[in-house]
Amino acid sequence: MIPTHDGYAPRVGVLEEQSWPVMREGVWPVALLPFGATEPHNTHLPYGTDTIMGREVAARVAAACAVHGVNVVALPAVPFGVNTTQLDLPFTINMMPSTQLAVLRDVVRSLEPHGVRALVLLNAHGGNELRALVRELQPSTSIVLAIVNWWQAGDHGVFTSAGDHAGELETAAIMHVAPHLVVPDRSTWGDGHAKPSVFDGVRRGWAWLPRRWTQVTADTGVGDPRAATAEKGAVFVAQAVERIAAFCAELAVVDPHAMWADR
Repeated sequence: MIPTHDGYAPRVGVLEEQSWPVMREGVWPVALLPFGATEPHNTHLPYGTDTIMGREVAARVAAACAVHGVNVVALPAVPFGVNTTQLDLPFTINMMPSTQLAVLRDVVRSLEPHGVRALVLLNAHGGNELRALVRELQPSTSIVLAIVNWWQAGDHGVFTSAGDHAGELETAAIMHVAPHLVVPDRSTWGDGHAKPSVFDGVRRGWAWLPRRWTQVTADTGVGDPRAATAEKGAVFVAQAVERIAAFCAELAVVDPHAMWADR
């Protein structure tokens, strides 16, 4: 069982809540770096939805790993994501991929002297396509770099329709971890209807181009949130945390030169 957080004691492995002696005396083979975003999430969820979920999942993963004797440190979340197609929405804060690369490079260099064997980029925002960053940085560091999209780690069968952005999945997750931030009047929630592309290749998935958000959706959502419940969110988040924690436990001991096995 994951230890509960009573609101006062520091949560195990959450770096911004720890004292220096705790971190100095521990061995921390795996670090989690949540990547969030600051953007509208339909009419009922907060701008910080992605950052909140990334931070919370990272903290729960660290706690789950600690139960099994594996020290995982949850780093502070990056609160801004790639939002180049949403800048006409008020107070959307964009971080360019090149800026993400610079931030990640500095974080990796900061971790290298302190025994971190693996860094998991815990992504919570679809616009953060982090693979190119890992491909550029991996040759220059001994730290194993990995990416986990937390919303893909659980079973989407929990939901009627998971949705893409502020849909049932994200709504249920926030209802579970931060219910006070969800607008309570469901009659004000947008239905998350999104217009399909006019291009056949895009609709079929073999072509891609950026979506200009205000041309795609009237309420900023993509996916109907109205079937969401906190109970569904609890089930899904627990699944995701369990699977990500198992991955981190493997990273803590894996031989970096033997990560691909013959079957």
